[in-house]
Amino acid sequence: MAHTIESTLTAYLTAEQDRFYRLAFSYLKNQDDALDAVQTAVCRSLEKQDSLRNPDALRPWFYHILVNACMDILRQRSKLVPFPESEPGQEDPPPPDEHLARQVEALPAEVGTVIRLRFYEELTLKEISAATGANLSTVKSRLYAGLKKLRIAMEGAEDE
Repeated sequence: MAHTIESTLTAYLTAEQDRFYRLAFSYLKNQDDALDAVQTAVCRSLEKQDSLRNPDALRPWFYHILVNACMDILRQRSKLVPFPESEPGQEDPPPPDEHLARQVEALPAEVGTVIRLRFYEELTLKEISAATGANLSTVKSRLYAGLKKLRIAMEGAEDE
């Protein structure tokens, strides 16, 4: 059984690495930090693969680890004194709609996480519930509250 989970996990990590990076970058806005978060999440998932009892739960299980790795980096950043970069990194393409991306960033963290996992990563609400540890009704209310705030913000932008 462990061999099956290990091979399934390895195949999943290899196939989805671009998605993981994209999600980490949406949180961290820095290429190196996003790569660090993905690497940390991959290492943690390999170390903890025995805790994954159901291979069908692999996706939300890994996203839970990845989101936590991103949050750890954000917490570390808040403790550091910022050091200005000589030039901003533009290795990564900006999202198609930067205004929308900024609005998602402005949402409370737990609401932004639900929006990112649902629409950027296409997780189901049940998978988001497993990934975040929040019950399904909480995930739904965060999703709808976030969508309402985004709609209001986007309508306000159109009026400008």
